[in-house]
Amino acid sequence: MNTIIYAVLFYLLAVMVVGSAAYVAVSKNIVRCAFALVYTFIGVAGLFVLLSADFIAATQVLVYVGGTLVLILFAVMLSSRISDVKISNRSVQFIPGFVVTCCFAVILIYIAVSGQWPIKDVIEFSPTTAAIGNSLLSRWLLPFEVISILILVGLMGAVVIARHKINSKGDAK
Repeated sequence: MNTIIYAVLFYLLAVMVVGSAAYVAVSKNIVRCAFALVYTFIGVAGLFVLLSADFIAATQVLVYVGGTLVLILFAVMLSSRISDVKISNRSVQFIPGFVVTCCFAVILIYIAVSGQWPIKDVIEFSPTTAAIGNSLLSRWLLPFEVISILILVGLMGAVVIARHKINSKGDAK
């Protein structure tokens, strides 16, 4: 891939990630925050693809976008009284937060500009999933299966906790 195209893609993804993450931080609408978080996670996955970390990018999309974010959206949209909730902190500390954010931005820009960053002439993309798959199915098979059973037990526990008990009148407790 041409280095100019690579740089343009990187900066587009970086702007998408930072912009959508900032929207998540400042928006007062929780549904819009959740959808902005989709763009943040997809942008991070795109940055992983540019780093030639295809397995981490796929995991980012599957776990965060496909799992965690869908769970958040279901929880928000299935909550019957989400609009009745009074938000107690509506960016009360906006000015101090903005000052701290600007200070961190100045420090990060200084580090980015003054640092000696190595530049590679040729960007090589190589797949990483084959080695990870072989390790998971040979050396790390037992821990992988134990973790999958632990996740299954946690999921079953979450279903039991979230289940509504119905009394004799048919009302949910």
